[in-house]
Amino acid sequence: MKGLVLAGGSGTRLRPLTYTGAKQLVPVANRPVLFYVIDNLVHAGVTDIAVIISPETGGEIRRALGDGSAFGARLEYILQDRPAGLAHAVATARPFLEGSDFVMYLGDNLVGMKIQEAVEAFTADPSLAASVMLKEVPNPSSFGVAEVDAVGNVVGLVEKPREPKSNLALVGIYLFRPSIFDAIAQIKPSPRGELEITDAISKLIELGGTVKFTRLTSWWLDTGKKDDMLLANDTVLDDWLVSGVEGHVDGESKVSGRVRIGKGARIVRSVIRGPTIVGENVEIVDSKIGPFTAIGDGVRVIRSTVEHSVLMAESSITDIPRLEDSLLGKRVLVRPGPARHGALSLMVGDDCVVELSQP
Repeated sequence: MKGLVLAGGSGTRLRPLTYTGAKQLVPVANRPVLFYVIDNLVHAGVTDIAVIISPETGGEIRRALGDGSAFGARLEYILQDRPAGLAHAVATARPFLEGSDFVMYLGDNLVGMKIQEAVEAFTADPSLAASVMLKEVPNPSSFGVAEVDAVGNVVGLVEKPREPKSNLALVGIYLFRPSIFDAIAQIKPSPRGELEITDAISKLIELGGTVKFTRLTSWWLDTGKKDDMLLANDTVLDDWLVSGVEGHVDGESKVSGRVRIGKGARIVRSVIRGPTIVGENVEIVDSKIGPFTAIGDGVRVIRSTVEHSVLMAESSITDIPRLEDSLLGKRVLVRPGPARHGALSLMVGDDCVVELSQP
């Protein structure tokens, strides 16, 4: 069994963060989303993995993951020259996958369960042509949707249907036999110009293949937008954070709840409420942090209050009475500016949203 991780795309919904970085490397609980994906595959015994990358962010993905040895895996990188659909990505990886069963896993998805049982069940049943993971959702029109029968077979799939036949959405984790390549060869681009994996699986069924599904009983989080990222950060901190203090907390500070503080961090005259993770070499002075907050490596928070936020590496927050529901990129400076007769002076990148309280 091999693995195929899709880590291309431009991440338009997370701009401006993704103007300078890959969306799959935006951190959740101080760890890139993509790292959780690789961990889940390795836990299932899938260690021979290809990563689909794009020309824009492929170099950054390579540097972050390396050769895979840090995860107990062997990684190979495959360039997809354009975003032409999930089935196109599979076809692009055919030389790596040829002759092998494989798991395809979208690199910006987080799930709260391990995939090991699904992988083992698929491996043990050679009658299956494919297996998909499904999750009940309140808004199926926003997803690829599966129609299933009473015995657990998938009988049809439609990408973002106007009139969904079920509320079972494709989670973004698929298991395939090599026969998927024959199906892909027989489909045409959709109206949006992409080779859809839903069309490929439907063709597989049409050709007589049996497709089963696993129902996802845990949470499933897409990390494509700011609010999604904050929800993912909340959920991972709440479910998976392990407490531990490796940095220095002075006698005038108070740490409560599940809090993890990294090496070299200094907490001075401050309050930290969990669940919160504080990275390495962080300085927090005369401040209140948390709950549900992730502070990246090298961040400075001085005389400020931060909660329900993600602050990425080397950012600095100074003299801000309250910052919440925020996602800050690397090396961001947030500080008071000079009074300008009641006016505001802002320097804001493209596609930012600035929310200010009314007087």
